[in-house]
Amino acid sequence: MLFHTMVGSNDIERSKRFYDTLLGTLGIGEAILNMADSGHTRLIYRGEDGTAFIVSQPIDDKPATVSNGSTVAFQCGSPEQVQQFHDVAVAAGGTSIEAPPGPRHTASMGTLELAYVRDPDGNKLCGIHRSG
Repeated sequence: MLFHTMVGSNDIERSKRFYDTLLGTLGIGEAILNMADSGHTRLIYRGEDGTAFIVSQPIDDKPATVSNGSTVAFQCGSPEQVQQFHDVAVAAGGTSIEAPPGPRHTASMGTLELAYVRDPDGNKLCGIHRSG
């Protein structure tokens, strides 16, 4: 359904270090550096399915800010990978938020393994695995 998801960064080099490390746990290679026509730097991470996660300097030259109520969720292959996603994010400069990583039971989606973190710019991320 989605072609790409983009978040802003106020420190693109810090974001590259953070996301190269974090997304590496999911088997995603290092970012492709891209220079927008405006001269702003973007980091492009490609999924095997053709989707992309992009980190960009804001094109309007204003500070990057987070969106209240937004979350970017990354699919993990197992509950253990959800925990690894969390632990690597925190070790790389992110912040653990909400409940500790682990199972959440929902009537509509069954059991989900979830871990929530914020990247160094404050963007909310989730590692998620759906059991069964």
